[in-house]
Amino acid sequence: METRITERIASLRAFMQERGLSAFIIPSTDPHAGEYVPQYWEARKWISGFTGSAGTAVITLYNKGGLWTDSRYFLQAEEQLKGSGIILFKDRLPETPSIPDWLGSVLNPHDKVGIDGWVNSYGETEDLRTALDTHGLELVATDDPFRLIWKNRPALPGNPLSILPLTYAGTSASDKLRTIRACIDATPAGGILLSALDEIAWTLNLRGNDVHCNPVFISYLLITRQDATLYIMSEKLTPELTAYLTENGVQAKDYGEIENDLRHFTGKSIQLSPETNYALYRTAQSAASVICRPSPVCMLKAIKNETEIEGFHQAMKRDGVAMVRFLMWLKEAVKSGAETEISIDKKLYEFRSKQDLFQGISFDTIAGYQEHGAIVHYEATPETASTLKPEGLLLLDSGAQYTDGTTDITRTIALGPVSDAQRIDYTLVLKGFIALSQAEFPQGTCGTQLDVLARQFMWKAGINYGHGTGHGVGHFLNVHEGPHQIRMNHVPALLQPGMTLTNEPGIYKSGRYGVRTENTMLIIPSQTTEFGKFYKFEPLTLCPIDKEPIRPEMMTAEEKTWLNAYHQKVYQELAPLLAPEEAAWLENATSPLA
Repeated sequence: METRITERIASLRAFMQERGLSAFIIPSTDPHAGEYVPQYWEARKWISGFTGSAGTAVITLYNKGGLWTDSRYFLQAEEQLKGSGIILFKDRLPETPSIPDWLGSVLNPHDKVGIDGWVNSYGETEDLRTALDTHGLELVATDDPFRLIWKNRPALPGNPLSILPLTYAGTSASDKLRTIRACIDATPAGGILLSALDEIAWTLNLRGNDVHCNPVFISYLLITRQDATLYIMSEKLTPELTAYLTENGVQAKDYGEIENDLRHFTGKSIQLSPETNYALYRTAQSAASVICRPSPVCMLKAIKNETEIEGFHQAMKRDGVAMVRFLMWLKEAVKSGAETEISIDKKLYEFRSKQDLFQGISFDTIAGYQEHGAIVHYEATPETASTLKPEGLLLLDSGAQYTDGTTDITRTIALGPVSDAQRIDYTLVLKGFIALSQAEFPQGTCGTQLDVLARQFMWKAGINYGHGTGHGVGHFLNVHEGPHQIRMNHVPALLQPGMTLTNEPGIYKSGRYGVRTENTMLIIPSQTTEFGKFYKFEPLTLCPIDKEPIRPEMMTAEEKTWLNAYHQKVYQELAPLLAPEEAAWLENATSPLA
């Protein structure tokens, strides 16, 4: 592996030398600003050997290289970068330099820094250009170097599409297009380009299989006041799909025609999101005035309609049934000494796959036993997978895609005796989880204002975690959905009724264990007073929270009341769907906390 990475870096340096570049920046994204991308665009993974979903690699001509990633991947990146010559930079820590600052320290004035304009957004590119300029460095957008140097590069995915029936979508594609056009009418723009894949899938009520775990498809969608054009790989266009698009007022063109059509756009102005890739943004600027503002579809999609909300409720019931059957099996299975982190992942998949409307997992399962639980986005391999024992903690973060909803749940499970330290940390996490679950907040609140609720108890113990506390969840779409989040750094998107988002505080003790508890929640109205409207959270996830690791004396009466009420709801919703012995197990698992 080390030799292959060294050879790949050498081939990139040859490309850079031919074009007079002193450094090249390789992000983890694709032309659609995706968090998870098709293998064709996994250039950062290919060049560095680091397989985490988030990170940016930087290669210089001067035998130096760096990789920036966040706290979820510090341990994983440190291991995978060994021998590559690439230095790990722990992003978001005070002592870690930014990429422009580091390049300013290792390059010479007037050196050129290259990027692939197709996989860098316009907004981030302009910020990068400004930052590099302060160091006397010049940013240059080039063609894709990996077309030349990546031998046996995976092909672009040509998987078929499916139409999401109105019984699950709740609103037709033609009605959604009318709503988007109403948003365009409120601006001077003659049209809008959608490049985010989940926005396109939501707008057209189509689902695909081009991105691992995310039911989206590679495409662009250009909507004007008069018409709409879907740019998609032509082999995906079946007669049924073509007829459906025509029925909803959408014509189809080949994916590669988007650049030429933007170059010849006849309107005076066009709206593009700052997340549009730099190459297309510059092309649009050559033909029309560009209005740079966030896509209205992002917020339209985030606020679920009544049909989607009902779908979430039904999907969570089926997912809860699968989880209960798995947990019941797990507690006994580990006693054999034959189960591993990989085998239990497969078993959980088996339970879920038997549920109606199951379409696959919503992300790769994180099954981290003991010390592996401290690796926030741990992924077991045959070489690293631990064998489970009837002791200690298992952190299990998983989710599924169903035709009527997407699930995301984490449970930390005591497989047997646990230490006092594990009990304390488990209870600190649970207290923060309950505090956020109980929150009631006024209209106009953003997630940043609520984040402290989940962290307050661990902060008093001198503990913190580096990831966000909550993210939006798509409706049979991407498990990570914006614009709203709950996290320490400021995210201005306001929390509104109809939004779904997670609640997932955690504690991670490197080399020892990790704890995280997570539910997916729905924002609903709470009350209206003389001080305005107030909202609260309704738990969507239906699954018992393991009571064994709890230190009850650390919990208040109010916290115990919330947990008991949640468990009563879990039992009432799921027991009728279970066999008698399963319902009996669940009754015990959800019994009041002593």
